[in-house]
Amino acid sequence: MATTLLEQTRAGHEEAERLERLIVKDFRNELKGHKERLQQSHRVRDMLDIMQERAKRLAVIYQDEDNSRKDDIASLKVDPGDFKVFYDRVKDLKDYYRNRPIEVTEAENDELALREEPKVDFSGEEGQGRFLDLHEHYHTFINSKFGHSKEHAPKEYQEYVRTITDFAQIPRQHRISRPYRQYLQDILIYLEQFHDRTNPLGSLTKVYSKLGSDFDSSFEEGQVPGWEDRGAGQVPGQQGSPMDLQAFDTVEELESLGADALKDSLAKLGLKCGGTLRQRAERLMLTKTTPLDKLDRKLFAKGVIPAASQDSEQAAKQKAAAKEAALLECKIRLLLQDKDLLGKVVTDTLGNIEKKQARTYEELQAEQMEAEEEAAASDSDEEDDFIYNPLKLPLGWDGKPIPYWLYKLHGLNQEFECEICGGITYWGRRAFERHFREYRHQASMRVLGIPNTKNFYEITKVADAQKLWKNIQDREKPGHKVEVDEEYEDADGNVYNRKTYEDLRRQGLI
Repeated sequence: MATTLLEQTRAGHEEAERLERLIVKDFRNELKGHKERLQQSHRVRDMLDIMQERAKRLAVIYQDEDNSRKDDIASLKVDPGDFKVFYDRVKDLKDYYRNRPIEVTEAENDELALREEPKVDFSGEEGQGRFLDLHEHYHTFINSKFGHSKEHAPKEYQEYVRTITDFAQIPRQHRISRPYRQYLQDILIYLEQFHDRTNPLGSLTKVYSKLGSDFDSSFEEGQVPGWEDRGAGQVPGQQGSPMDLQAFDTVEELESLGADALKDSLAKLGLKCGGTLRQRAERLMLTKTTPLDKLDRKLFAKGVIPAASQDSEQAAKQKAAAKEAALLECKIRLLLQDKDLLGKVVTDTLGNIEKKQARTYEELQAEQMEAEEEAAASDSDEEDDFIYNPLKLPLGWDGKPIPYWLYKLHGLNQEFECEICGGITYWGRRAFERHFREYRHQASMRVLGIPNTKNFYEITKVADAQKLWKNIQDREKPGHKVEVDEEYEDADGNVYNRKTYEDLRRQGLI
């Protein structure tokens, strides 16, 4: 309860210091993955917002425009022995808690605040903030005049994401149109919101302020890429200017350049670029003797007004539209190409698109079901209580230690070490015997150049395995073997090899 401004001031400072300690404690926690880092950033962002709100309230109190804080301090300056103000405040406190007996002040639980999981909304395509979801803007692009071309097939989504900052591919007459500027505005709003959701502790204000201070001067000087003419049409002598027609005297000479070269020159001048090769050459040849402002308006493409024929109001309006479009393009290019902002996310998005294209429908469906199950499990799981397990027994299916008699029955207290597997330890006879058929042991045997047969069962030392393999190779070497190749005949005329004959004679059978 804060009955005075001094008490409110003290409570505000105390709350700010508590939040500051919480932020420090949260940053000291060890994080395991992307989701935990994202939740920590949003927790810290929420606490910083609360601290800013408290700071604004304290600033209003310290300004003391109505002199209430000064009066509150003056009320404390009383003569020694005069406790009237003190008893009045004690009476207010008693009345307050008499009317509100349930309210009891308790210490804040920091652990609950640090375990809080802020809810951040992401679409399925965004993958918890790891990828961009530009499908809506992609459909807007391919269904618009500035993104649709009769000469070229519509872009695929992957190509659109890769070339989204290549604004020079869009014809000039469309880049200053209102639909194009609205398209850029929608993309910028989405990217800013995505950056705010994935990097809540970051701020684009400083980035935009630096860009804005440099942009105005660069645009006026014609140094913004793609807008060297400041939206007024091509400037002679600059890159992308129309060809020099002084080297051509007839239409036939222009026809020798080809339809594509004529089309590019006509487009740069804002003239219609359709028709046959002859019509294009004739239209371009007109510009050699006739200024653009004197040409028939029917020769210009739709929406193009020659710069020379514009009045001051039209020129200012076109320049303002061009400047707005150029600024939007610069912001989008900055966000998507800077590795510290969203540049890495664009690279990951392209990788994710290629990964999805290589999967079948069944694999995509299985992945989606697995993601939904993980999300449901994370929402339903509660914090487990501390499990007392001094003997470090293995955990069962219920997450609790198995009984000790079962632990002894399966021999899980016995330790087996396999030197061939790199010193891996196996607990229990069953796991030890099973590991001889597993990939790790088989691969280690192949590295030693020894086949993993039943002869090497329960051989765990490298030296023992090599020695046994050498003995097997020696036995299988071709050549004369006395015990097998020498033959003996008994009194009855039966023929035996030496080993069999000696065995039967020792037994007294021959």
